[in-house]
Amino acid sequence: MGASGRRSGVSRREFLGGAAAAAAGLVILPRHVLGGEAAPSAQLNVAKVGCGGMGGGDLKAVAECGARFVALCDVDENTLRGAAGNFPEAKCFRDFRAMLDEMEKEIDAVVVSTPDLMHAAASMYAVTRGKHVYCQKPLTRTVREARLLTEAARKHKVATQMGNQGHGGEGLRATAEYVRAGAIGTVKEVHVWSDRPVNWWPQGLARPTYTDPVPKHLDWNLWLGPAAEVPFIDKWRDGPFKDKAIYHPSNWRGWWDFGAGALGDMACHNMDPAFYVLDLDAPTSVKAECPECDPATFPVWSVIEWEFPAKGDRPAVRVFWHDGGKQPPRPEELEADRKMEDNGCLFIGDKGKMMGGGWAGFCRLLPESKMKETTAPPKTLPRSIGHYKEWVEAAKGAAIVPGSNFEYSGPMTEAILLGNIALRFPGKTLQWDAAKMAFTGNAEATKLLHYEYRKGWTL
Repeated sequence: MGASGRRSGVSRREFLGGAAAAAAGLVILPRHVLGGEAAPSAQLNVAKVGCGGMGGGDLKAVAECGARFVALCDVDENTLRGAAGNFPEAKCFRDFRAMLDEMEKEIDAVVVSTPDLMHAAASMYAVTRGKHVYCQKPLTRTVREARLLTEAARKHKVATQMGNQGHGGEGLRATAEYVRAGAIGTVKEVHVWSDRPVNWWPQGLARPTYTDPVPKHLDWNLWLGPAAEVPFIDKWRDGPFKDKAIYHPSNWRGWWDFGAGALGDMACHNMDPAFYVLDLDAPTSVKAECPECDPATFPVWSVIEWEFPAKGDRPAVRVFWHDGGKQPPRPEELEADRKMEDNGCLFIGDKGKMMGGGWAGFCRLLPESKMKETTAPPKTLPRSIGHYKEWVEAAKGAAIVPGSNFEYSGPMTEAILLGNIALRFPGKTLQWDAAKMAFTGNAEATKLLHYEYRKGWTL
């Protein structure tokens, strides 16, 4: 099912250019540190699954870290052709399974940047073949997928990373150092918010009843992957979203079968500080508030609450998520002339508050006068060499553990996605038993942890 061959376009040397090559400096460790494995200066041959949208950014970023793309895969021929123009030496495929089956010995690692519904299937196909995997957020679309993919990565001992780029930034570590140094006392509550889906993609609407011909450049069957079969629809024909794409190449995120809504898009970014700073594990309960909407889609707004149990010296913590224009109450410490950002995170301690923007950015003490008069704590946490670079170097054999590896991002994704299940039971507190992987006394909610893949697809 694959199509290979050299494509017209710039050469790999021209694509990377001088600046990119300079950014690809390598960490060289002695062979004895690596247990006799090949030194991390060796070439890393990477395959790409999903080349459009964020996939294009991932292609550029990984290439700038010195990796070599030997294969490209996309279900849209137009997208694939565009990517191949920058990587003419890479073989091209429509089906990632055909790609990995044909080039298994030539591929060291795989980057997955597809719509959410394909994250688990593509990543698992690579992991079980011993390939290192970088997968965009959310790591998976369902809770069960997150659990199984985490376990598979552990079993096969591959280098992994989820695409929440802020996890490699200075802001996340600095926030942790302030909180852990007691700058705001004991934290028992965290609020996180996002401007999604407002003005980003349609959500909360019923699926249109009309259908459209599938474009010749798109393999709709492969695009659906393991999801239930539905007819292709191109664009909205009327209403406030007239002429906007319904599924492909964008706006799939708001549909229950394909995406994970606003929570799936931004929580792995904006909730990352809560999980990292407070060392959160599995929650004990989750509860959601949201308006009614068609079951095919996610609601236009939501407020979700998780309860996390005490751990070590840390007490129990409540974490709140707000989207669709909802935000937490404005902190009284926030100056009147300062606005709350569209995406953010607010830590509430018994001695103060810290608030910052999204994408795991630095949270500053409130008010700003307190921030200015407080001495910054020592930098006790190791800094990242770069979100993408740490994965590339780990995949090449360096003694580096990527910060958002699946051991970290898998359980975080699992906990976050419980919120989407709570949206199906607004106002009801769902008790979560992580060990049994079930909602206590709620078989209906437990069924939503996963879905039956279409024939021909397995996890």
